[in-house]
Amino acid sequence: MAIIQASGVTHTYNGHDIILDNVDLSVEKGEFLSILGASGSGKTTLLSILGGIERPTGGQVLVDGENIAAASEKRRAILRRTKIGFVFQFFNLAPYLNVEQNILVPVLLNGKGKRSVEKELDDLLSFVGLSDKRTAMPGKLSGGEQQRVAIARGLIFRPEIILLDEPTGNLDSVNSEGIMRLLSEINAEFGTTVIQVTHNEHNAGYGSRTIRIKDGKILDDGMTALPRNIEEKAAE
Repeated sequence: MAIIQASGVTHTYNGHDIILDNVDLSVEKGEFLSILGASGSGKTTLLSILGGIERPTGGQVLVDGENIAAASEKRRAILRRTKIGFVFQFFNLAPYLNVEQNILVPVLLNGKGKRSVEKELDDLLSFVGLSDKRTAMPGKLSGGEQQRVAIARGLIFRPEIILLDEPTGNLDSVNSEGIMRLLSEINAEFGTTVIQVTHNEHNAGYGSRTIRIKDGKILDDGMTALPRNIEEKAAE
């Protein structure tokens, strides 16, 4: 069953520079999809459109049957706080908030308090290995720890979909491997649909399917296969 269905998606800049060119893409519920492409290929724009951050110039994007390309900004903002989690390359943590407070930002923006998600918060901190860092400030964390905070923030509402833009782009190889293993665990443990964009072939291999994008067009839709065992990937 497709949780995201993009049809004829186009996007232009200044009305003539083509960023995305008639993209069709179907993402199954519970899938771990890697979108692989070089800088400037259109992959980040595609991710932003799939998540309702940007509107396409043409075409439609259905999320659970709802055309988010035609939805109001208010509706898309609600979807981004509840159904769709985002993780960005540069972490985007508030430097004046501690770990726990950063994770709770989407909850507070949705008009709820910490008490409404207390168990989820404790479980997430444990899952991402940051229970002992809940009061630490971002400046005291390693890059890998900051990215784990960003992932926990994206998961606090247990969204059905989590979108990641170059999730290991600012990390060294050891932290990168740890984050990719964590994403595999999230996909397997929670059944969360994971979509990452990356230029890294190795990281793309963590997905159950890889598509390649170049000059705003999908070149191939990969091969759907069972994900490799997490331990198997780590041993490579």
